[in-house]
Amino acid sequence: MSDRDPTLKPGDPDTTGHVWDEDLCEFNNPLPRWWLWIFYATIVWGIGYTIAYPAWPLITRATPGVLGFSTRAEVAAEIERVAAKNAAIEARLVETPLTEVAADPDLHGFAVNKGAAVFRTYCAQCHGAGAAGVQAAGYPSLLDDDWLWGGDIESIHLTITHGIRNTTDPDARWSEMPAFGEILSGEEIAQVVAYVQQISGQEHDAALAAAGETVFLDNCAACHGEDGKGMREIGAPNLTDAIWLYGGDEAALTHTVTYARFGVMPAWGDRLTEAQIRAVAVYVHGLGGGEAPPEE
Repeated sequence: MSDRDPTLKPGDPDTTGHVWDEDLCEFNNPLPRWWLWIFYATIVWGIGYTIAYPAWPLITRATPGVLGFSTRAEVAAEIERVAAKNAAIEARLVETPLTEVAADPDLHGFAVNKGAAVFRTYCAQCHGAGAAGVQAAGYPSLLDDDWLWGGDIESIHLTITHGIRNTTDPDARWSEMPAFGEILSGEEIAQVVAYVQQISGQEHDAALAAAGETVFLDNCAACHGEDGKGMREIGAPNLTDAIWLYGGDEAALTHTVTYARFGVMPAWGDRLTEAQIRAVAVYVHGLGGGEAPPEE
C-alpha cells in the first residue's frame, strides 16, 4: 500500500495501513485535543479521589482516605442526632402504661410511626409487609381478631418481648401439640379431621365426623376445649372459625393432626429497646385485630 491510497480523496487523512477486502482502509484520525485533555483530567481526578476518600477494599476495611470521610460515620451521627431528638418522647413511651398511650395523641402518633418502622425492619420478613402473614408457613396474620396468646396490647407486648416456643428466653410462652400419627390410627385421624371440618362449618363426611367427635373429646379437647374454641392460656387455636394458621382443608388438617405443628417466634427483648417493643406493640394493636384490655 502506498503512502496515499489511490482511492483516497483530496484532503483525506492518511490511513493506518490496515487494509480489508483489498480496498477498505482505516483512516488514522487523531483524537481531538480537548477530548484528550478531559481524559487525562479524569485520570488525575480519579487518582486524587482514591487518595482523598475511602476507595480501595482491603481484607477487613477499605483505605480510609486522607480526608477521613466516612458514610458510616455520617449515618451513625444522624442516628444519634435523631435518637437525641426523640429521647424525651421515647422516655414518655416507656413510662406510660400501654393501655393509656392511645389517650395521648402526640405519644400515640409517635408510637405508631416508630412502630411501623420497627415492624418493617424486624417483623415483615415473617408476617409480611402488610402484616397479613403467610398461612402455609405458619406466620399468623396480625390484621384479624384471632389471637393464639391474646390480642390486647399488653399480651402483644409480652409476645414480642419473650417470643413463643423459643429456647433463648426462659419466659417464652410454650405449648406443643402431640404428633397423633404416633398415637391414633389412620382411621381415627380421618375421623377427627372430619369432625374438625364439621365444627368449622366445612363440607365433611357425616359418618366419619360422628365417630370423630369421640376421638376429639378423648384426645384434643384437653387443649382445644370440648367446644373446639381453643385456650389462649396455652396457645391452642380456635378450630370453629375460618382462620387457619397452616390451612384448614382436609389435606392440611390431616398433616397437622398426624405430624403436629411447632411454630417458633424469636424473643425480641434482647434485640430491641423497650421503647421499640412498646412502639411496635402499639402499631400491631392498631392494625385492626387489637383487642380491649381484659376485664378485671
